[in-house]
Amino acid sequence: MKNEKKFNFWFSAVLLAGMVGIAIYSFVCEVQDPQTRLLMQVIATLAAITGVTNTVLSANGSIWTFLFGLIDVVCCSIVYLDSGIMGTFALHAFYFLPMQFIGFWQWRKRGAGDRIKGEDGRSEEAKVKARRLTGKQWSYVLAAFVAGIAIAFVILHAIDAAKLRAGALDSIDNAKILLDAGVVVLNILGQVLMSFAFAEQWYIWIMVNIFSIMLWTNRLVSPEATSYTMVMLVKYIFYFINSINGLRIWLKLSR
Repeated sequence: MKNEKKFNFWFSAVLLAGMVGIAIYSFVCEVQDPQTRLLMQVIATLAAITGVTNTVLSANGSIWTFLFGLIDVVCCSIVYLDSGIMGTFALHAFYFLPMQFIGFWQWRKRGAGDRIKGEDGRSEEAKVKARRLTGKQWSYVLAAFVAGIAIAFVILHAIDAAKLRAGALDSIDNAKILLDAGVVVLNILGQVLMSFAFAEQWYIWIMVNIFSIMLWTNRLVSPEATSYTMVMLVKYIFYFINSINGLRIWLKLSR
């Protein structure tokens, strides 16, 4: 158990230090360009740092994840709106934001944040009591995923079609729309499972991060790439690395 805590501490510390270092380096490089919008670069950098902090705390079952999650959601809402990724913007602004408060309430009910006596006799913060999905609950999750992808794609395609008719877009990028729809639906499912402390959330987050990496890579090679696109791409790469460790930790917490 002692070695486990030590590994988790150093894994989290390296991940956070790496994200902070890359975010600051990217910020310093980008602000040299006179076309860089300083405020948006600051917001994207803050989103990257607080976002990784949020996921690291979540992986370790700490209720403080919701404080950093709140900051991350607000910053990401602004970034996605500015980038024109409307599905994920709506997801952050109208779903993730209230879910931070619901998640905090649910985790408190499951013991997170309580003071308990550790193995060394010292007082420490309790982690959330994790649980597992049943076979029937898994079938609901899979059905919701398939239906959600179809609905989200139709809605997002209609939005871009309206922009095309208005002259705001040169063409409709179906690949971007499908990736955006995938990210939206998986995020909704992942946040529900996280808020109610199901360990299977990490399977969802792994998929979310893969889709998000593809989404921001698509953005990076497109003419619509911005100065902070690379920061967001790196952020989700770090998310992916952390989600692997989060799955390992939560499978143990749920036993």
